[in-house]
Amino acid sequence: MFTADVPAGPIAYDDTGGDGPVLVFGHGLLMDGRQWRKVIPRLPGYRCITPTLPLGAHTVPMRDDADLTQTGVAGILADFLDALDLDDVTLVLNDWGGGQFVISEGRDKRIGRLVLVSCEAFDNFPPKPARPAALLCRFPGGGWVLSRMLGTRLFRHSRRAYGALAKSGIPDAMFDEWFRPAVESAAIRRDLVKFATGSPSRRRLLELSENLATFDRPVLVVWAREDRMMPLQHADRLVELFSDARKVVVDDSWTLIPEDQPEIMAQLLRDFVG
Repeated sequence: MFTADVPAGPIAYDDTGGDGPVLVFGHGLLMDGRQWRKVIPRLPGYRCITPTLPLGAHTVPMRDDADLTQTGVAGILADFLDALDLDDVTLVLNDWGGGQFVISEGRDKRIGRLVLVSCEAFDNFPPKPARPAALLCRFPGGGWVLSRMLGTRLFRHSRRAYGALAKSGIPDAMFDEWFRPAVESAAIRRDLVKFATGSPSRRRLLELSENLATFDRPVLVVWAREDRMMPLQHADRLVELFSDARKVVVDDSWTLIPEDQPEIMAQLLRDFVG
């Protein structure tokens, strides 16, 4: 594990290294780069980088004044690309869609290609199943209450919560790793609450989405046909929004296509990046 220092604080990341095409992978709320643990081993010859963004599974808190809104975390992602001096990056997002806002914020110069995999888009921030948790975080002590829920079977496996993410299921041992920082650290919970309550208004989200049309480089939109959190029609709207985009629909998967269909996901990336 490596660390990059950006203005908001330290960002831990894994990096397979090498001289191949660079892919940078985002991750979802209360997750980290291990969301791609089944895909990256299928990408020999590529340099795969997985930063742990401050979405609740990070182990070192951000600075007190860090902007952890959706656009703020997009800025942290752009700062991370700057810190590593990466160019012609293929940015791959799944579940969390706020990384798109590096484009809306005019920070996309290092991105050569964009891959959007069943992720938040348009005004679906956060998706419907995640809204009760976001609402809870708006109340005093809500972050602590949420952290107590992270160990429950209901939160982990119900289709009204994290159980809606992967059709094949996510192992409890993985949940243990992802959730431990927020359970054990008040400072991490502070960051989690800042992010969970930092989604812009619906009107502002739609304005930001319109700005995505300025991105004129290749875009691959990959969506799960049975997704329970990200509307399939958003895939069509995204393809229409970008000037150079195509869509692939994946069967037998929910939101976390890297979890449910890793071989298909890896092949799509190989075909797209070259």
